[in-house]
Amino acid sequence: MPVYEFYCDTHGTFDALRPMAAYAEPCPCPDCGTPAPRVLLTPPRLGASDRGRIKAHAINERSADSPRRSSHGPGCACCSPGSRKAAVARAPDGAKSFPGRRPWMISH
Repeated sequence: MPVYEFYCDTHGTFDALRPMAAYAEPCPCPDCGTPAPRVLLTPPRLGASDRGRIKAHAINERSADSPRRSSHGPGCACCSPGSRKAAVARAPDGAKSFPGRRPWMISH
């Protein structure tokens, strides 16, 4: 729920968590209980956020069905699956091993 600002004639401004559906309704003052109208005294603080917070928000808001895109071209050796040649070590008896891969994987 967002935080809205309200103004009481007796006690001044206060903030309150309110549902978005009730953004235009007055909120009771926490000190005296009289209905206080919503006011806009400070600008939204979206632009004042640090870069890390903005990036985290963007990652969080990204849709799960939109794929992450690489900045490299197609067939790039560092990003494309299957484009890297695996290093193969051969033993004198002809057995193959793949250094850097999972040791429990067995070759065909």
